Amino acid sequence: MTDGVKLHESWREPLAGEFAAPYMQALKGFLVAQKAEGKRIFPKGSEYFRALDLTPLDTVKVVILGQDPYHGLGQAHGLCFSVQPGVRTPPSLVNIYKELESDLGVKRPRHGFLEHWAAQGVLLLNSVLTVEMGQAASHQGKGWERFTDAVIRQVNGREEPVVFMLWGSYAQKKAAFVDSVDKGGRHLVLKAAHPSPLSAHNGFFGCRHFSRANAFLADHGRTPIDWTLPDV
Repeated sequence: MTDGVKLHESWREPLAGEFAAPYMQALKGFLVAQKAEGKRIFPKGSEYFRALDLTPLDTVKVVILGQDPYHGLGQAHGLCFSVQPGVRTPPSLVNIYKELESDLGVKRPRHGFLEHWAAQGVLLLNSVLTVEMGQAASHQGKGWERFTDAVIRQVNGREEPVVFMLWGSYAQKKAAFVDSVDKGGRHLVLKAAHPSPLSAHNGFFGCRHFSRANAFLADHGRTPIDWTLPDV
């Protein structure tokens, strides 16, 4: 699965057992078969693990969990909620920007490209890392969830305190095992409604996760995240 795929070295050994496991071999076979049938798969193969390539394990400060990649042409590039430069900012990300502006006064960017966050230690991880064009949730239940559970366990096992931003019930259930401070652990788990237009008014707006994350990082001797996104 990692042949020809960019994946930061810091993740390779911790996840070696997952890549060698039968479920990952089956997942690889599924993706090969899908492509052989002429189906368009997003993101492109070299970007399946883009989140893990841009954010080394030992630099993770914040984890934001998504569900599936965007399934529209040219959108997905391996980071949850992020789209490539030149692509219209999706509604959920627009709402994330609104909350960021309300919380920290950060001016809303004119694009949806979040690699600047990833480079600072924000792991933008989808639960499922591939999707068929135009078919939302089409690759759920094929093995990716088990793999990304293993990624979260690796972050959870580190000594450095990390902030988990869990938006919506799906993310909250997936990361329910995280060793959170409210259970006597070391990681800060922040929960809110999903930023989707369908649910953002039910508790996402006003959650102040960005300022709370930075305050926690600063209190624990870690450099806060610069949430401002430069022009691209």
